[in-house]
Amino acid sequence: MELLTIGAFAKASRLSPKALRLYDELGLLTPARVDPDTGYRRYAPEQLEQARLVAWLRRLGMPLARIRRVCAMDPGEAAGEIRAYWARVEADTAARRDLAAFLVDHLTGKDPTMSRTTAPLSLRYAALSDAGRVRPSNQDTAYAGSRLLAVADGYGGRGALAGAAAVDALRSLESETAPAGDLLNALEDALGRAERAVHGVSAPDDGTGGDSTDAGTTLTAMLWTGSQLALVHIGDSRVHLLRDGELFQITHDHTVVQSLIDEGRLTPEEAASHPQRSLLLRALGRGADSTPDLRLHDARAGDRYLLCSDGLSTVVPAGDIHRVLTDTPEPEAAVRELVDLANASGGPDNVSCVVADVVAQA
Repeated sequence: MELLTIGAFAKASRLSPKALRLYDELGLLTPARVDPDTGYRRYAPEQLEQARLVAWLRRLGMPLARIRRVCAMDPGEAAGEIRAYWARVEADTAARRDLAAFLVDHLTGKDPTMSRTTAPLSLRYAALSDAGRVRPSNQDTAYAGSRLLAVADGYGGRGALAGAAAVDALRSLESETAPAGDLLNALEDALGRAERAVHGVSAPDDGTGGDSTDAGTTLTAMLWTGSQLALVHIGDSRVHLLRDGELFQITHDHTVVQSLIDEGRLTPEEAASHPQRSLLLRALGRGADSTPDLRLHDARAGDRYLLCSDGLSTVVPAGDIHRVLTDTPEPEAAVRELVDLANASGGPDNVSCVVADVVAQA
């Protein structure tokens, strides 16, 4: 079959001759023939399918290096790679969307013609942590105060110390006051202190620069301002919100299995029994990715928040958690019942719960 000139191939593939020359140089789309005297490129008609795929992937914004990998895969693998790429794009977009929403709300709040007037609100709260039925010690930390709610799930030889150190580093926020616009910045600064504290826990035992003791922790915390809760989240502890009778999970697990779910490679049902279901992608600890999720939540009277370690969420069905949060008015009774449910299900892990109710001040 007759080869196509670069101009004809560019028109058919919706790629410019300049792009085709670049893709040739990168080894992404090599011409079928190059004239040895003139250097003129010619393409086979059967190359159009790959050229169109490259054009579509570029429209998605996929980097050229990743496109080269996709083009080298069989169709099934290529589809999975595109799915994984788009899941990452959507996650990044969601993070930027949250930031944009915060900025809009913050700037709207500064506009006197748009400012909201609401009744004063406060928190009613309780926290409970338990070793469970199997683990010899408790590496979880749960904390609830008038402004700060936090759960940390430590791991490693000094996991209990790591979790406690992370939460202690945030407790200064109880007495600090920050303008609403600086709330996330204050929480991010406190997170930096928490990370340094965890690194201190996992420092070399003898001070000689040897291997550090394995220690790290998840950290999920909320800081109360009187009308909003600022959230910081790293790891697989969770925050749920009970609002108007519906239960919402408002954090996203930073785990290997959750990333596989996001990419469409696992179903939630398959993830529940996956051998790597506890493997973290983010945590506070030496060598770990400590990038936090940070966002603001507007609070309403009647809201109920649950912060919990995975010792609850992995063994107690969401329906049972919903029932307890709906039917148990007092936070102290609610955290006790949730811990009891985890232990009644075998208590295979430490379990920590914080329940906080948003109430209107009299």
